[in-house]
Amino acid sequence: MFMIEYKDIGWWYWVATAGLLTYGVLGEPTGFIIAIGLTVFQLFHFVIRERSITAFPIQVRFFYLILLLVALPKPLQFIYWVPTIGTWAQVIFGYCTMARCVSLFPWNRSEPLSLDLLKKTFFSRPVRGSIKQGFTAYK
Repeated sequence: MFMIEYKDIGWWYWVATAGLLTYGVLGEPTGFIIAIGLTVFQLFHFVIRERSITAFPIQVRFFYLILLLVALPKPLQFIYWVPTIGTWAQVIFGYCTMARCVSLFPWNRSEPLSLDLLKKTFFSRPVRGSIKQGFTAYK
């Protein structure tokens, strides 16, 4: 059930980000700023690695960054609980809610949006690699 990917640099980025977000939600907002900086760095690293700004891992990191930026203003910082819990779920169990949401964008799916697709997207077991790979078993 655990998916500890300690040999993957992406996993280490997520561990560090989860730690920083935890530091932030426990009362030190500097953790949020550093987490945003690390996410920007991670985004650029993966753009260089993937050689495409449209690659799925880039999209996930981009929309994750947008979520962190939306939550930055003081009155909205309670939102940081969502990526904090979600990032820990990704680090420990391999369940990435952001990747599942991004997989539903029209340019990332080949089937129409439906209740069945939503159930399949959010209730399927975590897989190593992209969530999009895990859906081939359902076709």
